[in-house]
Amino acid sequence: MALTKRIIPCLDIKDGRVVKGTNFLGLRDAGDPVELAARYNEQGADEVVFLDITASKEGRGALLDVIRRAADKLFLPLTVGGGVNTVDDMRALLRAGADKVSVNTGGVKNPHLISEGAEMFGNQCIVCAIDVKRNDNFAECTSEGGATRITLTDGTVCWYEVVIYGGSKRTGMDAVKWAKKAESLGAGEILLTSMETDGVKEGFDIPITSRIASEVHIPVIASGGVGSMEHFYTGFTDGKADACLAASVFHFGEMTVGEVKEYLDKKGVPVRI
Repeated sequence: MALTKRIIPCLDIKDGRVVKGTNFLGLRDAGDPVELAARYNEQGADEVVFLDITASKEGRGALLDVIRRAADKLFLPLTVGGGVNTVDDMRALLRAGADKVSVNTGGVKNPHLISEGAEMFGNQCIVCAIDVKRNDNFAECTSEGGATRITLTDGTVCWYEVVIYGGSKRTGMDAVKWAKKAESLGAGEILLTSMETDGVKEGFDIPITSRIASEVHIPVIASGGVGSMEHFYTGFTDGKADACLAASVFHFGEMTVGEVKEYLDKKGVPVRI
């Protein structure tokens, strides 16, 4: 029997509130995170992701409070990320009630953070979040062996660069190679977000999602770009994702988790109903 595919609402949190933007910019308020998460729990979501997008010291306190409140109400796995730079950061989030910790910028700056976290808390607790941006200048890739060349649907050839600090800083790192390294360090999952498609509602970035899913042996969560139920379907079929994550289409009531699962079930995608 095929493993069921997961539908995961993502809540970007700033100062204790859920916000949503486009291409990581233009944030607008979307409500209270615990109320939204409870709604998704009722709708049959498989997991919920909380991301502290500013990760300021003041925000971290607000986030821990949100996690504690959510953990009391929810009966589904909770992944939390944003500003995780030390094992102590991980421990604080897990103690507050998170089931998994998402590491992004902190893991790029200190790859040993992934291996230390996996050793201390288990691989299943460590999610490596990778934000990527297309780059057509292959000379700018600093990864050993050069860039992984990926052909887009229009025939353009590019590589995908890892970006950090909420997409504001380039790294020169090839996304495919970083995903494979993160797996070797002990990450239990990859959460892949393409800045090209984030909030645009034209579908996931299939070329990079399918390539990374083909190169690693751990689950890949597709993120960034859902605008229709068909986008979930192509994320699973063409993108080879193990889970699909979405935000605004759920937050603003365009569709429910249950409706998405019914659609996927009819299309033959194994989901937990």
